[in-house]
Amino acid sequence: MLVSATQMLNKAVEGKYAVGQFNINNLEWTKAILSTAQENNSPVILGVSEGAGKYMTGFKTVAAMVKAMIEEMNITVPVALHLDHGTYEGCLKCIDAGFSSVMFDGSHYPIEENIQKTKELVELCHKKGISIEAEVGSIGGEEDGVVGAGEIADPNECKMIADLGVDFLAAGIGNIHGKYPENWKGLDFDALGKTKELIGNLPLVLHGGTGIPADMIKTAISLGVAKINVNTECQLYFQEATRKYIEEGKDLVGKGFDPRKLLAPGTEAIKVNVKEKMELFGSVNKA
Repeated sequence: MLVSATQMLNKAVEGKYAVGQFNINNLEWTKAILSTAQENNSPVILGVSEGAGKYMTGFKTVAAMVKAMIEEMNITVPVALHLDHGTYEGCLKCIDAGFSSVMFDGSHYPIEENIQKTKELVELCHKKGISIEAEVGSIGGEEDGVVGAGEIADPNECKMIADLGVDFLAAGIGNIHGKYPENWKGLDFDALGKTKELIGNLPLVLHGGTGIPADMIKTAISLGVAKINVNTECQLYFQEATRKYIEEGKDLVGKGFDPRKLLAPGTEAIKVNVKEKMELFGSVNKA
């Protein structure tokens, strides 16, 4: 059964750990992340970008697949199915499709409009027991064609959005999506600290978890970050393992061309990455 992310993240704030959001792109991705969460007795959030949702033929397909997998695989740890960087329309579609959590990314709107739309969605989500994440200050890098430069969110704007009743908040602190460039300045912990002072115990979200050094991740968690998003790193692990399988000619041996065999090394590699992250975030045995 899917659950909203509210309770798991409130528990994470109290326990000073973070829950990973791992983005899913297909059946293999979903299976790898769910089985790793179960094996490590960790709560988990499955993230779905609008692009990935479209690729998997729509949010209803995704929700049906995830719910069926939880049942068929006997998954007992808490699992939230979460729309990542959703548009207003995307949020409505996911609420309708049976997602248990959504993120409304209104960071590109003027603050007044962001507030208005967030307010409407908070009301709608809470009526249905769905958790909602909002964003202030766009996260840098590229996410499904949306490019940002790693802005630092204004703590006062964070407070305005937090006061609307969102369940958790993504505040830009210099983090970016994708690979980090050589000249990256690192996370701005002063901004994070100021935001935390204003919003209290509301769980904070760190987007762009790939490539942030472990010590910075741990500092961010100590300052109230309770959800960390990982996507690019799983893709890189998957790609490397798949490349190795083909370069070693294993697809040419026997039934090595069977997609179940061809995709198996990549799927196992995702599991390795997810486990590493769960250990770093401190969510192992927190289910």
